[in-house]
Amino acid sequence: MTYDKKHWFILGTILVFMLGGIFYFWHGSVLAIESATLIDLSLQPEKEVRYRIPRQTVKGLYVTAYSAGNKGKMDSLIKLIDETELNAVVIDIKDYSGTVLFDSQHEIVKKFNLKNNRLGDARLLIKKLHEHNIYVIARQTVFQDPLLAKAKPIWAIKAKSGGLWRDHKGLAWVDPTREEVWQYNVEIAKEAVALGFDEINFDYVRFPSDGNMSNVVYTTKDKKKYQVMEDFFKYLSDNLKAEPVWISIDMFGLVMESKGTNDMSIGQRLADAVDNVDYICPMMYPSHYPSGHLGLENPAANPAKVFDNGLKKGTPWFKDKRAEVRPWIQAFNIGAVYDAGKIRAQIDTVEKYTNAGWLMWNAANRYSKAGLKTE
Repeated sequence: MTYDKKHWFILGTILVFMLGGIFYFWHGSVLAIESATLIDLSLQPEKEVRYRIPRQTVKGLYVTAYSAGNKGKMDSLIKLIDETELNAVVIDIKDYSGTVLFDSQHEIVKKFNLKNNRLGDARLLIKKLHEHNIYVIARQTVFQDPLLAKAKPIWAIKAKSGGLWRDHKGLAWVDPTREEVWQYNVEIAKEAVALGFDEINFDYVRFPSDGNMSNVVYTTKDKKKYQVMEDFFKYLSDNLKAEPVWISIDMFGLVMESKGTNDMSIGQRLADAVDNVDYICPMMYPSHYPSGHLGLENPAANPAKVFDNGLKKGTPWFKDKRAEVRPWIQAFNIGAVYDAGKIRAQIDTVEKYTNAGWLMWNAANRYSKAGLKTE
């Protein structure tokens, strides 16, 4: 078949239209993909960036997870905080039993059923507290952890007589030398950070002190107990330094008087912690000092003397160090009735020595305005 000019013209025109159509659909598809990509990106929510809030003078109350998860109780505590000098709460997220008290998704917690979400919607709770300008601290027990010891007996302190060692209350402990225990607690703490807590307060950061100590199998090898605890404090610092929270630890009140060399056979010395954490919270409850301390028949009846002695001896350890001292004060009736006068005496004495503040302890969370300045 032969083609004249007319046929060639028709074929050329058809070819041009075909190529144009192909280009049109290809270009349109590219634009559609690009547009979809742009739309998808525009719909992505911006990731919230949290920063550690500045250091402040914290005046807080201890709150159990039961109380924190009870709207009526928390509303009454918030009202008390709003009307007084108080500005913080310390809420249990892992208690003396080892129970994790929020909706943890940690693999070990889920596998061995180690949680009881008593806090409920923790994010919403923290948001509400922040709306009242309340600083929110998560309290987390570490080495006294019967549940983890049962779930992971290889991580537990053993008894020479066989099985798990238990203290005088029948509670098992995990081994402070096991880095797996350190990691577990750091991972729990990071979950708490993600919920919005401003600070993580680690309690029971020590070796056990009560029970048949002659039956304990220690795995410290050539290390002193206080060296093990110093390594743990460094581990906390290294593994939480990128998190937008402060780190605090609880210690026995007597660390303030131990001259930095006596670890009281539990591994607690100020010297090993002051450069590794942000706050040290000695439990300086006067009722916990023995009769005859400072020549006092009943130290609980003399809170100002007990606090003044401990703070005078202990605060030099904090000079030019990372940590600040923020003591726990007594707000419960043991040894004496802790009325407004005794509560105020503790606060006034603490504030002579530190700007970091203080924390009130009442295990039943029964607090009032007694001894507190009102706003």
